[in-house]
Amino acid sequence: MSPVLVEDRGAVRIITLNRPERLNAITGPLVEEFAAAVKEANATPEVRVIVLTGAGRAFCAGDDLHEYSEQTRDRETLVAYIDALQQVTKEMMFGRVPIVGAVHGWAVGGGFEWVLNCDLVVVGESARGFFPEMGLGLFVTGGITSLLPRTVGPGRARRLLLMGERVDSAQMLDWGIAQWRVPDGEMLARALEVAEHIAGLSARSVADLRRVMTQVAMHEIAAAIEAETAATVASFADPDTAARVADAAP
Repeated sequence: MSPVLVEDRGAVRIITLNRPERLNAITGPLVEEFAAAVKEANATPEVRVIVLTGAGRAFCAGDDLHEYSEQTRDRETLVAYIDALQQVTKEMMFGRVPIVGAVHGWAVGGGFEWVLNCDLVVVGESARGFFPEMGLGLFVTGGITSLLPRTVGPGRARRLLLMGERVDSAQMLDWGIAQWRVPDGEMLARALEVAEHIAGLSARSVADLRRVMTQVAMHEIAAAIEAETAATVASFADPDTAARVADAAP
Protein backbone atom coordinates (compact mmCIF):
# COMPACT_ATOMS: atom_id res chain seq x y z
CA MET A 1 0.00 0.00 0.00
CA SER A 2 1.40 3.36 -1.00
CA PRO A 3 2.00 5.76 1.92
CA VAL A 4 0.81 8.67 -0.23
CA LEU A 5 -2.26 8.72 -2.48
CA VAL A 6 -2.89 11.16 -5.33
CA GLU A 7 -6.26 11.96 -6.89
CA ASP A 8 -7.24 14.66 -9.38
CA ARG A 9 -10.58 16.43 -9.28
CA GLY A 10 -10.43 18.80 -12.19
CA ALA A 11 -7.70 21.36 -11.49
CA VAL A 12 -7.44 20.29 -7.83
CA ARG A 13 -5.03 17.53 -6.82
CA ILE A 14 -5.76 15.77 -3.53
CA ILE A 15 -2.67 14.38 -1.81
CA THR A 16 -3.50 12.02 1.05
CA LEU A 17 -1.03 10.77 3.66
CA ASN A 18 -1.90 7.10 3.77
CA ARG A 19 -0.64 5.14 6.78
CA PRO A 20 -3.94 5.12 8.70
CA GLU A 21 -2.92 2.15 10.84
CA ARG A 22 -0.15 4.37 12.29
CA LEU A 23 -2.12 7.65 12.20
CA ASN A 24 -0.07 8.56 9.10
CA ALA A 25 3.15 8.70 11.14
CA ILE A 26 6.18 9.81 9.16
CA THR A 27 8.68 7.33 7.69
CA GLY A 28 11.38 7.66 5.05
CA PRO A 29 9.20 6.23 2.24
CA LEU A 30 6.30 8.52 3.16
CA VAL A 31 8.59 11.56 3.10
CA GLU A 32 10.05 10.60 -0.28
CA GLU A 33 6.67 9.95 -1.89
CA PHE A 34 5.13 13.08 -0.38
CA ALA A 35 7.94 15.32 -1.67
CA ALA A 36 7.71 13.68 -5.09
CA ALA A 37 3.93 14.15 -5.20
CA VAL A 38 4.17 17.87 -4.42
CA LYS A 39 7.04 18.31 -6.88
CA GLU A 40 5.04 16.61 -9.62
CA ALA A 41 2.01 18.78 -8.89
CA ASN A 42 4.16 21.91 -9.12
CA ALA A 43 5.43 20.71 -12.52
CA THR A 44 1.97 19.89 -13.91
CA PRO A 45 0.31 22.98 -15.45
CA GLU A 46 -3.18 21.47 -15.20
CA VAL A 47 -2.88 21.31 -11.41
CA ARG A 48 -3.88 24.65 -9.96
CA VAL A 49 -4.32 23.81 -6.26
CA ILE A 50 -3.35 20.99 -3.89
CA VAL A 51 -5.57 19.76 -1.06
CA LEU A 52 -3.49 17.96 1.58
CA THR A 53 -5.18 15.59 4.02
CA GLY A 54 -4.69 12.38 5.98
CA ALA A 55 -6.42 9.01 5.75
CA GLY A 56 -8.24 7.48 8.68
CA ARG A 57 -8.52 9.06 12.12
CA ALA A 58 -5.75 11.67 11.93
CA PHE A 59 -3.83 14.04 9.73
CA CYS A 60 -0.32 12.98 10.78
CA ALA A 61 1.04 11.76 14.11
CA GLY A 62 4.59 12.96 13.48
CA ASP A 63 7.72 10.83 13.28
CA ASP A 64 7.09 7.11 13.62
CA LEU A 65 9.22 6.44 16.70
CA HIS A 66 9.44 2.77 15.74
CA GLU A 67 11.62 3.90 12.82
CA TYR A 68 14.12 5.82 14.97
CA SER A 69 16.80 3.13 15.02
CA GLU A 70 16.58 2.76 11.25
CA GLN A 71 16.74 6.51 10.67
CA THR A 72 19.84 6.82 12.87
CA ARG A 73 21.74 3.66 11.91
CA ASP A 74 24.58 5.82 10.51
CA ARG A 75 25.24 9.48 9.87
CA GLU A 76 24.71 9.23 6.12
CA THR A 77 21.25 7.74 6.59
CA LEU A 78 20.36 10.32 9.22
CA VAL A 79 21.46 13.32 7.14
CA ALA A 80 19.63 11.96 4.08
CA TYR A 81 16.42 11.54 6.10
CA ILE A 82 16.51 15.07 7.56
CA ASP A 83 17.37 16.57 4.16
CA ALA A 84 14.41 14.71 2.62
CA LEU A 85 12.14 15.96 5.40
CA GLN A 86 13.20 19.55 4.77
CA GLN A 87 12.76 19.06 1.02
CA VAL A 88 9.05 18.51 1.64
CA THR A 89 8.78 22.01 3.09
CA LYS A 90 10.74 23.52 0.21
CA GLU A 91 8.40 21.85 -2.30
CA MET A 92 5.35 22.98 -0.33
CA MET A 93 6.36 26.57 0.29
CA PHE A 94 8.53 27.53 -2.67
CA GLY A 95 6.64 25.75 -5.46
CA ARG A 96 4.06 27.10 -7.90
CA VAL A 97 0.89 25.51 -6.52
CA PRO A 98 -0.96 26.80 -3.42
CA ILE A 99 -1.87 24.19 -0.81
CA VAL A 100 -5.05 23.93 1.24
CA GLY A 101 -4.74 21.75 4.32
CA ALA A 102 -7.70 19.59 5.39
CA VAL A 103 -6.83 18.58 8.94
CA HIS A 104 -8.61 16.34 11.43
CA GLY A 105 -7.45 14.40 14.46
CA TRP A 106 -3.83 14.63 15.50
CA ALA A 107 -1.28 16.85 13.76
CA VAL A 108 1.91 16.20 15.71
CA GLY A 109 5.53 17.25 15.24
CA GLY A 110 6.37 17.05 11.55
CA GLY A 111 2.67 16.70 10.79
CA PHE A 112 1.93 19.96 12.58
CA GLU A 113 4.82 21.54 10.68
CA TRP A 114 3.18 20.54 7.40
CA VAL A 115 -0.05 22.22 8.53
CA LEU A 116 1.89 25.46 8.97
CA ASN A 117 3.52 24.97 5.55
CA CYS A 118 0.08 25.15 3.89
CA ASP A 119 -1.25 28.41 2.42
CA LEU A 120 -4.72 27.98 3.93
CA VAL A 121 -6.07 25.44 6.40
CA VAL A 122 -9.48 23.97 7.11
CA VAL A 123 -9.65 22.11 10.42
CA GLY A 124 -12.24 19.61 11.51
CA GLU A 125 -13.49 20.01 15.06
CA SER A 126 -11.40 17.01 16.17
CA ALA A 127 -8.10 18.57 15.10
CA ARG A 128 -5.40 18.70 17.76
CA GLY A 129 -1.77 19.71 17.39
CA PHE A 130 1.45 19.91 19.35
CA PHE A 131 5.23 19.79 19.04
CA PRO A 132 6.76 16.98 21.16
CA GLU A 133 10.30 17.49 19.88
CA MET A 134 11.79 19.33 22.86
CA GLY A 135 10.54 16.70 25.29
CA LEU A 136 12.16 13.99 23.18
CA GLY A 137 15.47 15.81 22.85
CA LEU A 138 14.77 16.40 19.15
CA PHE A 139 14.39 19.61 17.14
CA VAL A 140 11.72 21.07 14.86
CA THR A 141 12.05 21.22 11.08
CA GLY A 142 9.89 22.68 8.31
CA GLY A 143 11.03 26.28 8.78
CA ILE A 144 8.95 26.34 11.97
CA THR A 145 11.47 28.43 13.91
CA SER A 146 10.57 31.21 11.46
CA LEU A 147 6.97 30.36 10.52
CA LEU A 148 5.52 29.68 13.96
CA PRO A 149 6.44 33.06 15.54
CA ARG A 150 5.16 34.81 12.39
CA THR A 151 1.85 32.97 12.69
CA VAL A 152 1.07 32.90 16.41
CA GLY A 153 3.54 35.43 17.84
CA PRO A 154 6.86 34.83 19.63
CA GLY A 155 5.38 34.17 23.08
CA ARG A 156 2.88 31.60 21.92
CA ALA A 157 5.54 30.00 19.72
CA ARG A 158 7.80 29.51 22.73
CA ARG A 159 4.90 28.01 24.70
CA LEU A 160 4.14 25.55 21.93
CA LEU A 161 7.77 24.57 21.39
CA LEU A 162 9.23 24.62 24.90
CA MET A 163 6.19 23.49 26.87
CA GLY A 164 4.79 21.11 24.26
CA GLU A 165 1.34 22.61 24.81
CA ARG A 166 -1.50 21.06 22.86
CA VAL A 167 -3.87 23.23 20.87
CA ASP A 168 -7.33 22.21 19.75
CA SER A 169 -9.17 23.23 16.60
CA ALA A 170 -10.72 26.31 18.21
CA GLN A 171 -7.28 27.57 19.26
CA MET A 172 -5.90 26.84 15.80
CA LEU A 173 -8.59 29.06 14.34
CA ASP A 174 -8.15 31.77 16.98
CA TRP A 175 -4.34 31.83 16.64
CA GLY A 176 -4.34 32.00 12.84
CA ILE A 177 -3.02 28.47 12.23
CA ALA A 178 -6.34 27.63 10.53
CA GLN A 179 -8.74 29.84 8.59
CA TRP A 180 -11.89 27.69 8.82
CA ARG A 181 -13.23 25.28 11.46
CA VAL A 182 -16.03 22.87 10.52
CA PRO A 183 -17.45 19.52 11.64
CA ASP A 184 -15.14 16.66 10.67
CA GLY A 185 -17.64 15.33 8.14
CA GLU A 186 -17.57 18.64 6.27
CA MET A 187 -13.81 19.21 6.38
CA LEU A 188 -12.75 17.78 3.03
CA ALA A 189 -15.74 19.25 1.21
CA ARG A 190 -14.95 22.71 2.61
CA ALA A 191 -11.28 22.38 1.68
CA LEU A 192 -12.29 21.41 -1.86
CA GLU A 193 -14.60 24.44 -2.05
CA VAL A 194 -11.70 26.69 -1.05
CA ALA A 195 -9.40 24.97 -3.54
CA GLU A 196 -11.93 25.20 -6.38
CA HIS A 197 -12.37 28.91 -5.71
CA ILE A 198 -8.62 29.45 -5.97
CA ALA A 199 -8.45 27.23 -9.08
CA GLY A 200 -11.00 29.52 -10.72
CA LEU A 201 -8.78 32.58 -10.31
CA SER A 202 -6.11 33.70 -12.73
CA ALA A 203 -3.29 31.14 -12.57
CA ARG A 204 -0.73 33.86 -13.25
CA SER A 205 -2.08 36.14 -10.52
CA VAL A 206 -2.21 33.33 -7.96
CA ALA A 207 1.34 32.20 -8.79
CA ASP A 208 2.60 35.78 -8.64
CA LEU A 209 0.86 36.44 -5.32
CA ARG A 210 2.31 33.29 -3.82
CA ARG A 211 5.78 34.09 -5.17
CA VAL A 212 5.76 37.69 -3.93
CA MET A 213 4.38 36.84 -0.49
CA THR A 214 6.85 33.99 -0.05
CA GLN A 215 9.73 36.04 -1.40
CA VAL A 216 9.40 38.53 1.44
CA ALA A 217 10.15 35.80 3.98
CA MET A 218 12.06 33.36 1.75
CA HIS A 219 15.56 34.21 2.92
CA GLU A 220 14.56 33.99 6.58
CA ILE A 221 12.71 30.70 6.06
CA ALA A 222 15.57 29.24 4.01
CA ALA A 223 18.05 30.22 6.71
CA ALA A 224 15.79 28.69 9.36
CA ILE A 225 15.59 25.44 7.40
CA GLU A 226 19.38 25.27 7.13
CA ALA A 227 19.90 25.94 10.84
CA GLU A 228 17.13 23.50 11.79
CA THR A 229 18.74 20.78 9.68
CA ALA A 230 22.03 21.05 11.58
CA ALA A 231 20.27 21.12 14.95
CA THR A 232 18.00 18.21 14.04
CA VAL A 233 20.87 16.01 12.85
CA ALA A 234 22.72 16.72 16.11
CA SER A 235 19.61 15.96 18.18
CA PHE A 236 18.90 12.64 16.44
CA ALA A 237 22.49 11.56 17.06
CA ASP A 238 22.40 12.39 20.80
CA PRO A 239 22.32 9.30 23.10
CA ASP A 240 19.99 11.19 25.45
CA THR A 241 17.50 11.48 22.59
CA ALA A 242 17.70 7.75 21.92
CA ALA A 243 16.83 7.05 25.53
CA ARG A 244 13.91 9.50 25.51
CA VAL A 245 12.54 8.09 22.27
CA ALA A 246 12.80 4.54 23.60
CA ASP A 247 10.79 5.55 26.67
CA ALA A 248 8.16 7.35 24.54
CA ALA A 249 7.70 4.76 21.77
CA PRO A 250 4.39 2.90 22.25
